[in-house]
Amino acid sequence: MLRFYKYQGTGNDFVMIDNRTSFFPKEDKELVAHLCHRHFGIGGDGLILLEEAEGYDFRMVYYNADGSESTMCGNGGRCLVAFAKQLKIINDNCRFIAIDGEHTATISNEGIVSLQMINVSGIEIEKSYSFLNTGSPHHVQVVRDLGNYDVFGIGQEIRESELYAPGGTNVNFVEQEGPNHFRIRTFERGVEDETLSCGTGATAVAISMYAQGKCDHNEVKIDVEGGSLTISFETDDRISYRNVVLSGPAKLAFEGTIEI
Repeated sequence: MLRFYKYQGTGNDFVMIDNRTSFFPKEDKELVAHLCHRHFGIGGDGLILLEEAEGYDFRMVYYNADGSESTMCGNGGRCLVAFAKQLKIINDNCRFIAIDGEHTATISNEGIVSLQMINVSGIEIEKSYSFLNTGSPHHVQVVRDLGNYDVFGIGQEIRESELYAPGGTNVNFVEQEGPNHFRIRTFERGVEDETLSCGTGATAVAISMYAQGKCDHNEVKIDVEGGSLTISFETDDRISYRNVVLSGPAKLAFEGTIEI
């Protein structure tokens, strides 16, 4: 019987496992996919292991819902911080290691987790889209009538296009709601579907919009299908970004055991 915890950050949901004793069969991709399956398993956009890491409060190991180990997940990282606090590994702040390097984070009494992301540079700005890496690769495209947009169909087409072969990319569609305020919908690789929220995607959109002069403040509100996130950053030239912080709620949904 496997003890698990289910967390969600603005609707981006994850199966959390305390793997500090290294008991979980990490090579078993089919097991990970089964646990993330919404009909036959627990259900989640991904699975995250919390592990020991020398010199850090913990290590984050993230798997896509299809069982493949993935790049950084911003909302997953925020949820893992909340999980670490529940386990009493940390108090209100922490430093952990993930696949894209070191991260620091704070968590408020209200459950708002602010996660420092990696520095960002090398933004590719084209006529109809932009591309950047915020720990995971993201295509960003401004559209009209986002509520009725074919996120799945067009997102899948872009994700699998020759432009991003062979690894593919996450795809974000954006509509401006107001000054320094945007709404997005995201097609995530690995999930191979639209998700209710994507933290690295929201971060990519905020930086991309600022880089293109579509907003003028270094704190940007991003509405996702599952709620709202805030991204802040520092830049001197609109090219390189540092002290990038992703903030939003991270909550325990439920916990239990499942036979494996």
